[in-house]
Amino acid sequence: MRFDDLEFAPRFEYGEMAQVAGVCGAEDGTQLGAGWGRMTNARIPWTIKYDEVLTVFDGVLRLYANGEVHELHARDCIWLPQGTELIYEAEYALVHFAIHPSDWHED
Repeated sequence: MRFDDLEFAPRFEYGEMAQVAGVCGAEDGTQLGAGWGRMTNARIPWTIKYDEVLTVFDGVLRLYANGEVHELHARDCIWLPQGTELIYEAEYALVHFAIHPSDWHED
């Protein structure tokens, strides 16, 4: 899949703050979900409902989790286990994500 062909769409109630373009997931019959996310002027509280690996490709992403601040720059990555309560914060960040299981929202 070519990056330039991806179609980003707003995610949840965060509108333009968080946009996602999926690559694969439950709709493809796989337990692995993967895709790209763009965050712009974002401050998004979330509880991880799956295991996730995030890799920053552009910009800076700050994650507030477990009493710590993780500042991720281009080529940095982090593993977030299911159940982690956090806040995503970014003026701008382009990230690639992989999640398991991909059908977390169907429970």
